[in-house]
Amino acid sequence: MLVDFESLADTSRIWIYQSNRSFTDQELHEVEQATSQFLNEWTAHGSSLLAGFEIKYKRFIVIGLDQSQASASGCSIDASVHFIQGLEKKYGVELLDRMNVSFKQGEFIAYKSLKDFKKMAKAKSISKNTTVFNNLVANKLEYLEHWEIPAGESWHARFL
Repeated sequence: MLVDFESLADTSRIWIYQSNRSFTDQELHEVEQATSQFLNEWTAHGSSLLAGFEIKYKRFIVIGLDQSQASASGCSIDASVHFIQGLEKKYGVELLDRMNVSFKQGEFIAYKSLKDFKKMAKAKSISKNTTVFNNLVANKLEYLEHWEIPAGESWHARFL
C-alpha cells in the first residue's frame, strides 16, 4: 500500500537507486506514476506492504518500507528489482550498478565509476569535504541524517 514517504517510520527499510543521469521532467512524471502504481500493488506473501518513495535531484529513486506490519520477502524484493530493471530498460538508464559513485560538484550531481572516483581523489579533485551520497544507508533515519555527507565521514574516505 502506497503511503506518503514522510509518514514512514524512521526504522523503515530504505533502498536507493541512483541513475547515471537526471530524468527529464516528462520521464520524472512517468517514473513517479509507475513507482506509485508498483508500490500500491507491492505485496509479500499476499500481505500489502506499507511503502513510500521520493525522487531526489531528478536522479535518485528512494523507496522506503515500513516493516512493522509486513516485511519484504525474497519474492517481493525480486519484484522490486524487476520493476527497477524495467525502468532501466524503458529510459536507458543505470539504476542498479553499485560500483558507481555520485557526489556534488557545486550545484551539479556528478556520477562516476568507482575507478574514476579513486583517480579524482588521488588527483585531489575530490576532498574530504566533497558531499557524497551514501547509498548504503539501511533505514529512513540513516537516510535523513547520513545520506548526503562529507566524503571524509563516509565509506568514500578510504580513497582520500
